[in-house]
Amino acid sequence: MSILFAATYPERVTSLILVGSAARWSFAPDYACGRQSNEMLSALDELAASRWGQGESIEWYAPSLADVPRARQAFAHWERLAVTPSALQRMLRMIRAIDVRSVLAAIRVPALVIQRQGDRVAPQCQGRYLADHLPRARYFEQPGDHVLWLGDTDAMFAEIEEFLTGAHHPPDPDRVLATVLFTDIVDSTMTASSVGDRRWLSLLDAHNAAARHDVEAHRGRLIKSTGDGILATFDGPGRAIRCAAAVRDAAATLGIEIRAGVHIGEIELLADDIAGISVHVAARVTALAGPAEILVTRTVKDLVVGSGISFADRGTHSLKGIPDEWPLVAATDV
Repeated sequence: MSILFAATYPERVTSLILVGSAARWSFAPDYACGRQSNEMLSALDELAASRWGQGESIEWYAPSLADVPRARQAFAHWERLAVTPSALQRMLRMIRAIDVRSVLAAIRVPALVIQRQGDRVAPQCQGRYLADHLPRARYFEQPGDHVLWLGDTDAMFAEIEEFLTGAHHPPDPDRVLATVLFTDIVDSTMTASSVGDRRWLSLLDAHNAAARHDVEAHRGRLIKSTGDGILATFDGPGRAIRCAAAVRDAAATLGIEIRAGVHIGEIELLADDIAGISVHVAARVTALAGPAEILVTRTVKDLVVGSGISFADRGTHSLKGIPDEWPLVAATDV
């Protein structure tokens, strides 16, 4: 319909975006691509005749999720809500009759053809045919199924944005509120020198394993090991402080002392890391902590009122590279 509209009313169309589309679905002697689509249409005919409403259309629309029971259940629900079996059969007869190949050359507006490589409903030959026969077509192909909200939607949206506006603006990074915990082994270089490389590496492995366990036990996310410490995030400051205490106590059994810093604020979620001012604040606070000390910002203290955690004032400090003065307190009795 959009192809016909663009050809009929060019003055009302600025651009055309075709996603998972085809100029014709059925096979014809001069349209070999229809063989692949015929298989899909025949399969849907069979489902409409006896098994519509059981979620089997997922094998065509989203095969990457076919082995996920909840996804199959969702497709079964969608099938029952979307169309009755008899209406689907009528739709399939109509779809077999569609052929707009003759009007493609008449479309003068820019067109973007988006094609998913794993699309079983509209296979790659369908998208490539459209791109080859639309006079001002731009072709974008990416991995994925016919269901467009699966896969790398960011890349698809970026392509659409650039097609429509002429420019691509990178998406804003994901930002969330989180409690950031850093730990750091006190005098790690001196300890490594005194015990030797082999013993030191063994201690580090044991410490990292215990820290990973403690982060998981307190429902945190271990972002990374920093070499002689860890970086982790939590959805609550109380858990972060108690995790820091657990890491400290486990390290003590290995003959290691750690310091810890905790801050809460907005962070940017990267692929396998985090970033932002709040991360830098937590790192600077950690550097100011004493041996076996859990140093936190005033914000953290204010948010754990009533948790049973006590604090001792550590004064106001300037944090390198961070504006303003920062009141810091040490968590005690944890």
